[in-house]
Amino acid sequence: MKNQPLQLLGVTIPAGRKTIINLETARLHTHNKIEVPVIVERAKEAGPVLLLIGGIHGNEVNGVEIIRGLIAHKYNKPSRGTVICIPALNVLGFLNKSREFPDGKDLNRMFPGTQNGSLASLFAWNLMHKILPAADYIVDFHTGGANRFNSSQIRVGKEHPELLELARIFHPRFIVMAPDREKSFREAATKAGKKILLFEGGKSLDIHNRITQRGVNGVLRLMHHLDMRDYTNEIADMNGSDPILIRRSSWIRARHGGLFRFQVKDGAKVEKGDIIGSISDPYGAFERAVKIPESGYIIGLNHAPIIYQGDALIHLGKTD
Repeated sequence: MKNQPLQLLGVTIPAGRKTIINLETARLHTHNKIEVPVIVERAKEAGPVLLLIGGIHGNEVNGVEIIRGLIAHKYNKPSRGTVICIPALNVLGFLNKSREFPDGKDLNRMFPGTQNGSLASLFAWNLMHKILPAADYIVDFHTGGANRFNSSQIRVGKEHPELLELARIFHPRFIVMAPDREKSFREAATKAGKKILLFEGGKSLDIHNRITQRGVNGVLRLMHHLDMRDYTNEIADMNGSDPILIRRSSWIRARHGGLFRFQVKDGAKVEKGDIIGSISDPYGAFERAVKIPESGYIIGLNHAPIIYQGDALIHLGKTD
């Protein structure tokens, strides 16, 4: 079936074309436009529309790098359907190397947004009304906040079992059963009837090759499954065991403040009683071991060398 022209942001995008358009959201106090580049690749043959978004949090650059890599290798060019790439949605946060908008708002807690609210709320409204309606499937790329390093994982709500199969096809290290966050893009897109996967991997202001390659590989697997392009040869060369399903998780918190040294890798399986690191004061007066309270997998790890009492150290995932 021939692909019909696509109307996006007031532009008619014909089949078989690559088009770069700008999502204009607002103006700065200098009267300069705030423009977010949107890269659209359309096949001549009709098929699904896949939306890839990075940088909802401006300092989470792994997602930006994943989408950049897909574009640079022309993996975003489908044989059927359309791929829409927005590498850095929160362009102001990306410029400032900041999670938040200049108004201090977290974009991922502002959806579905309003036309008359804060700058972040306006960004959310524009994405929801000017881009999202065209999409069938979405991958939203994130990393751990601050110094928290996340193993590659897809988060799926228990209330959306139909997404579990797509998560398995994406093939991350872990699939984590986690509810939608209130006012998040994932919640808003789901309510709009879209099939969305939230990818987490790495930490803020860091590009991690293993994590970014997982993200790229996952998109190729997903496009292959959706019959958007044949990636049989590329998938045959991919390594990695089947994803581990995490049914519940909890954070192990610091009982003492001080210098934190960890001796475990993200993704590792640990047993109850294992010592995975230690906390000490800076003067050599004490040192306390950090023990695992129950068996599970390290799906998140705090890389901060200095921690306060009560800080989250280890995100422990359980399969039971």
